[in-house]
Order: sequence, then structure tokens, then C-alpha cells
Amino acid sequence: MTEHAVISDKKSSHDLAIMISELALEKKAEDVVVMDVSEIAGFTDYFVIATGNSDVHIKTLTDYIEDELSQYKVKVWHKEGYENLKWVLMDYVDVVVHLFNAKTRDYYDLETLWADAEKILVRDE
Repeated sequence: MTEHAVISDKKSSHDLAIMISELALEKKAEDVVVMDVSEIAGFTDYFVIATGNSDVHIKTLTDYIEDELSQYKVKVWHKEGYENLKWVLMDYVDVVVHLFNAKTRDYYDLETLWADAEKILVRDE
């Protein structure tokens, strides 16, 4: 794992979303976006959306994010889609991670569905 912002027990949801996006980039996720939905969704503060280029890649992204965060005692509350690997949803309560294949991401188009959310495009510098 590369150097990330230090995790505290009271990690802010924003910092957690940014850290998750950085973890996704470490494993070569594509089109990583952090969306602040705190003002428009009553169930979470941030979405992290990323694309994997194959089922194996999506599995790797999912496992890596979950494993790295568990080192900081940040546990996934709920996970869906791991069996199919077309759209894996990882619910960290204040941050919901959506890992898609390209076709599924285009079909559901969460960025347009939640167009009122502030978006942060995350790039690997």
C-alpha cells in the first residue's frame, strides 16, 4: 500500500472516500469518481465509482479495498454483487463504493442519475 492520509478512529467520510479512490487507483481502476451525495441522499455521504476492465480486475479491486481498510479497523457493513462481478457494491455506511464493468456502468449511469451531486474526478498522478 502506498502512503495514504493517516486513518483515525473518527475518520471523516470525505477522507475515507478519497482513500478508497486512491486504493482503487493503486490497482489500476479506471474513471474513478468521488461523488458527494450528502445533501441529496439520506443514506450515505459519498459514492466512490470506478470501472474494472474484467471480472478478475473487479474482484481484485474489491478484495484490495476491503483488505486494506480492514487494517485500519474499517469494515465493510454490506457487500453485494461479488458473485457476478459486474457491479460490486461495498457499503461502508458513510461511503458506498460501486465497482463496475464498463458495460454495466454505462447502463446504470449513476453519475447522471445523481447529477446534482458534487463530483471529484480522481486521477492517478
